[in-house]
Amino acid sequence: MRNFVFHNPTKVIFGRDTIAEIGRQTAVYGKNVLLVYGKGSIKRSHVYNQVVKSLAAASISITEHPGVRSNPVLNHVRRGIAVAKTNRVDAVIAVGGGSVMDTGKAIGAGALVEHDVWKFFIAKKSITKTLPVICVPTLAASGSEMNSAMVVTNVEKNQKFGFANRHLYPKVSILDPTATFSVPPDYTAYGAVDAISHLLEFYFTTRLPFSPVQDRLMEGLILSIMQNCEQVLLKPHDYNSRASLMWCASLALSGLTAAGLGKVGFPMHMIEHSLSALYDIPHGAGLSVIIPAWLRCQAEQEAVKLEQFSKRIFPKRQSICTDWVSYGIEQLTQWFVNIGCPVTLKDIEVETADIPLIAANALALGKIWRMPEYTQETIEAILRLST
Repeated sequence: MRNFVFHNPTKVIFGRDTIAEIGRQTAVYGKNVLLVYGKGSIKRSHVYNQVVKSLAAASISITEHPGVRSNPVLNHVRRGIAVAKTNRVDAVIAVGGGSVMDTGKAIGAGALVEHDVWKFFIAKKSITKTLPVICVPTLAASGSEMNSAMVVTNVEKNQKFGFANRHLYPKVSILDPTATFSVPPDYTAYGAVDAISHLLEFYFTTRLPFSPVQDRLMEGLILSIMQNCEQVLLKPHDYNSRASLMWCASLALSGLTAAGLGKVGFPMHMIEHSLSALYDIPHGAGLSVIIPAWLRCQAEQEAVKLEQFSKRIFPKRQSICTDWVSYGIEQLTQWFVNIGCPVTLKDIEVETADIPLIAANALALGKIWRMPEYTQETIEAILRLST
């Protein structure tokens, strides 16, 4: 195990009826806030009413910035920054999925600088402070409510970039599993894939030959995500399963799972960000295509870890299986299919002829993320395994 520092400063308030706490929690940071949300789902689910009522009770003034879409776009972030500056807000409240929370973080960082916020994403500027951000997640997926990362898409450049900075941790996140009851089956599944992908990135890219504590932690979270995702697809209002899924997604990218693993990478995300930048597909749907392809490409190099993964996550056929590496990849791919996720480029209506374009697009992010081993040829080879 490598030396590490684990510090997660986000205060998490978890459970049923906890959204009513947001007024009291926000008042610590000021009385004038920017409320960031999507296209109206929080109003249909009544989460919006709960948030506004609590803020009003705490005498907090609200300026709204709705309209965040999946794969949040830079221009919308820029407009939010302008609104935040004009209204001199004290804090940002983000109510929604990962796209909303990432937008809130970007606005919080951009509101305190004079340069364009995109400079953070291309590593031209570093974040030194942000407005306080308070999150109310409505989807179990990105874990943005409990981590220091954010992702934004620059539509003009067809670039979907993300990065992490210690100032991007939310101050408070209120996790009420009932806020996810209305999430439709497809996005419930995509969210589960996203959470699993965060764990798989760490699990397979660490170069440590021996990491039993972290391996078991990640394997347990993966199993829990799979089991609870299956349950909520059958019973959307199953509180305990929604709660377990939500907490697993938060833990997956909280910093805890990667502690002690040393240098790790995000190659699956790097390639998927190219897909969703170019074709605007849901992030989780892109990941369910890329993950099996990346594992197939790495099968020989990661044979020992893949065998361990297969035996621990899919142990039912131990007595008859002779090729655990292939078996594990096949079983994970089939699980994606079973929960309604795409697993090939064809499934997401991407042509094989576009593979060089997708790979070239991914290279820009790979450079920023310092992953020189992923060349044009390497990325194309991975993508061909998803056809």
